[in-house]
Amino acid sequence: MSVEPKLTRFNQTVLSKYQIYNSIFMTLPFDAVTKTGVLLPLFHETCEKGFKNGDDPTTIVNTFFEKYQGRRNKQSQINLLFRFIQYIERQVVLFDAIEDAAFSTVNNMDGVGTLRNLKGNARSEGKLEELKEFLEEFKVRIVLTAHPTQFYPGSVLGIITNLTEAIKNNDLNGINNLFGQLGKTPFFKHKKPTPYQEAKSLIWYLENVFYKTFGDIYNYIQTNIYDDGKKHNDIINIGFWPGGDRDGNPFVKPETTLKVAKKLKKSILKKYHQDLRDLRKKLTFRGVEERIIRLETMMYEYSINLKSKNAISTKELRAELLSIRDIIVEQHQSLYESDINNLINRVHLFEYRFASLDIRQDSRIHHNVFTTVVDSLIASGNSSLPDNYHDLTETEQIEILSKATDDIGDLDAFEDEMVRNTLKTIGVIKKIQKMNGERGANRYIISNNQTALNVMQLFAMLKMVSFKDNLTVDIAPLFETIPDLENAPGVMEQLYQNPEYRAHLEARGNKQHIMLGFSDGTKDGGYLMANWGIYKAKELLTEMSRKYDITAIFFDGRGGPPARGGGKTHNFYSSLGPTIEDKEVQITIQGQTVSSNFGTNDSSQYNLEQLISSGIKNRIDGEKNRMSDDDRAVMNDLAETSYQVYKDFKSHQMFIPYLERMSTLKYYAKTNIGSRPSKRGKSDKLVFSDLRAIPFVGSWSQLKQNVPGFYGVGTALKQYEDRGEWDKVVQLYNNSKFFKTLLENSMMSLTKSFFDLTKYMAKDEEFGGFWTIIYKEYLETERLLLKITGYEQLMENEPAGKASIEVRESIVLPLLTIQQYALKKVQELSKAEVKDEEQIKIFEKIVTRSLFGNINASRNSA
Repeated sequence: MSVEPKLTRFNQTVLSKYQIYNSIFMTLPFDAVTKTGVLLPLFHETCEKGFKNGDDPTTIVNTFFEKYQGRRNKQSQINLLFRFIQYIERQVVLFDAIEDAAFSTVNNMDGVGTLRNLKGNARSEGKLEELKEFLEEFKVRIVLTAHPTQFYPGSVLGIITNLTEAIKNNDLNGINNLFGQLGKTPFFKHKKPTPYQEAKSLIWYLENVFYKTFGDIYNYIQTNIYDDGKKHNDIINIGFWPGGDRDGNPFVKPETTLKVAKKLKKSILKKYHQDLRDLRKKLTFRGVEERIIRLETMMYEYSINLKSKNAISTKELRAELLSIRDIIVEQHQSLYESDINNLINRVHLFEYRFASLDIRQDSRIHHNVFTTVVDSLIASGNSSLPDNYHDLTETEQIEILSKATDDIGDLDAFEDEMVRNTLKTIGVIKKIQKMNGERGANRYIISNNQTALNVMQLFAMLKMVSFKDNLTVDIAPLFETIPDLENAPGVMEQLYQNPEYRAHLEARGNKQHIMLGFSDGTKDGGYLMANWGIYKAKELLTEMSRKYDITAIFFDGRGGPPARGGGKTHNFYSSLGPTIEDKEVQITIQGQTVSSNFGTNDSSQYNLEQLISSGIKNRIDGEKNRMSDDDRAVMNDLAETSYQVYKDFKSHQMFIPYLERMSTLKYYAKTNIGSRPSKRGKSDKLVFSDLRAIPFVGSWSQLKQNVPGFYGVGTALKQYEDRGEWDKVVQLYNNSKFFKTLLENSMMSLTKSFFDLTKYMAKDEEFGGFWTIIYKEYLETERLLLKITGYEQLMENEPAGKASIEVRESIVLPLLTIQQYALKKVQELSKAEVKDEEQIKIFEKIVTRSLFGNINASRNSA
C-alpha cells in the first residue's frame, strides 16, 4: 500500500480539518463569539498586509479600527482586543486537538525509530540477540517537572483531550458541545497553583497516558522481541519533581513532599484496582474467580486507606497474579492470558510508587543549613566535628564529613524555617521509601553544584538525620554554568577518591548520577557553547568515572525549545558516540512538552520509542559517531567564538534594559501558571544571575526573536567563510550527526522568529542600535545555515513540521500584534508627565493575557 508524503498527510488530516472546524467554531450561538469570529479574519488580513508594507503594530491596530470599526469608542476597542485574544486562544486549542487526533496518521507509527522498525532491522541483519542484550541493560527515564511552561489550565487540557477523541471519531455533536464548553471556559488562573496542585495536574498524565503507553511498550518488547513472557529489565520509568523540587520554591514543604508521595501511591493503586475489576468480569473460571475477587477487594480498600489491614506488598501481588496466570494457562486454555500479563507487567514497571520522586535544592541553601547545623553540634559540646571546623580547608572538611556520625537530634529546635524544612525533608525521604518502596524517593539533586564539598555536606546531612550507615539515596550534583561544567570532572574525581563516598557508590551498584543543565547553560554561555560544553563535560566525566570503575548516569535538564536543550531531542542521543556513557537516557519533560510530546497515547508511545531507539542507534553506530581530531578542533573553535560573541552581547549596556522594557519578561510572574517565583533574588532591580531560564527564553520567544536559540552561531560560521576555510565547517556538518542536529534545532528557532513584528524598534532612539545587532546576527545565521545545508528555505528537510509551525504562527499573528501594541502603549503612558494608572493597568493586562496563546501555539517556546 502506497503512503502519501508526510506533508500531504498533514495537509489532508490537519490543515483541511482545521479550516472546516474553525468555520464551525465561528458560528457558535454566542453573541461575542459570532461578532468576534466575523471581525478577526479582517484584523488578521490587516496584520498581514501591514507587516508586508513595513507598518508597526500600533499603525496596524489603528488602521483596523479606522477602516472597519470607526464608530467604536476607546473602551469598546479595548473590549474587542480582549475578545480577539480569547478567541485566538481557542483557535490554538482547536489546532492542538486536530493535530493530536491526526498524530498516528501524520507520523508513521511503524517507521524509523519505532520498536517495530527496530526489531525488523535487527532480525534482517541477524542482530536480534544483540538487541535483546542491549534492552536488558538500557533504560529511559522521563522526569516530569513542575517548571512553569504549561499555560493551559487543567480544565482546558481536559477539553483538548475530549476534543481530540471527538475529532478522531468525527463526532460532530460532541465537537459542537465541546466548542460551546471551550467558548465559556476561562483560560486565566486568578491564583498561582500550589505545589500539590501542580503535582495533581501532572499525575493526570500518569493515570491517563503513561500507565497505558509504558505498559504497551513493555508488553511489545516482552512479546515480540523476547517472545518468552518472562520478567525483563524495566526499560522505561518515570521521575517526578512536583512536590520534591525545592530549588527557588519556598512553597514546597516537607509535608508537601509526603502528601505528593501518598497521592502517587493512591493513584497507582486505583489503576491496579480498575484493571482487577475488569479482569473480574473476564476471569469467571473455577479456581480463579474467587482469587481475583479477593485481590480486587483488597486493592480497593488499600487505594482508599493506605493503612488498610488487608494491604499486600508488590511482591505478594505479583506472585498471586503469576499463580493465577499459571492456572489459566494450565487449566483454561490460556483465556485472557494477555490481559493478566498486562497487569503483571505494569506492577513490575510501577510497583507502588508510580513515579520516583526526586528531591532538589540549591547548594547555597545546603551550605547555609549545614553551617547552622555544625554550629549547633559544636555548641552542644559532644560533636565529632572539631571546634575549628569552619577554619579548615575544603579537603580537610570533606575528610571529616565523610566519617561524621553525629545525630542532629531535635530538628524543631532550629529557629530557622529553611533549616528545619531541609532537614525534615531528609526524614520524609526515609518515610516515602518505607511507604512506596525505595525507588519512591531515592535521588537528591544539588543544583548549582560547584565543589566536592557541596556533595559531602549533603552526604553527611542524609546520614546524620535519617540514614546512618545505610544510605539508600543517590546524590546527583547538577552542573549548569560553563565554568562549572569545565570543573565537573575534577569535582567528581575528588569524590571518587574518598573511601567513604566510594563505598557508598559501591553499595549503589557503582553508579553515579550526574545532572547537566541545558537551560542555564544556554543562558550563561549561548547556544553552541552550552551544547558543546555539556558534550565535552560528558566525555570527560565518562572517562573519569570509567577510570574508577563507575558508570556515569547522565540526567539532562532539558526544556521545550532548542534554546533549553529541546527540539529533536532523540537525535542528540543517537549521535553521542562511544566516548559518552549511554547506558541510560534521562531527561526532564516539562509544561508544554508534556502535553505536546506525551499528551496522547499515540504521541507518548511514538516519542518514547524514539528515545529508546536513539540509544540503540548510538550503540550500533558507535565508532561512526566518534568525532575526528580535525572536526573537534572546528567544533571547539565555533563554540569558543560564539561564546565570546554571546558574552559581549550579554554585557552590552542595553541588554538588561531591553529585556526589562521592550519584552514581556516582567509579565511572566503575573500569569499564575507555576507555584515558584519567576526569579531567584528578592531585589526589585533585575539582576541577570537571578533570572530564571524559562522567563528569559520565553521573553525572547514572545518578541519572536528567539535569541538564545541562534545568537553567536552566524558570527562563528562567518569566521570560517571569511578565512576561506568554509570546507572545514561543511566537513564537520557532513561527518557529525551531533553538529547537524545542533544546526537543525537552531533552524527551528529561526523559523519561529518574525522580526517584522519588532522592526519598529530599529527607529527607537534608545534601543534601535541594540535591535539592529540582534537582527544582523539573525540574518547572518539564516544565510549561513542555508549555505551549509544546501537548503533553499529553513527546515526544508521537515516540511510537515515547518507547515505546522507556519499555521500556528499565522493563527497568533493578530495576538502578537496586539501584544506589541499594548507594550508600546504601556511605554508611552509610563513616560507621560501625568500617568494614567488605570490605562496602564488595562494595557498591562492585555500583555499578560496575550502570553498564553502565544506560548501555547509555539508548543515548545519556554
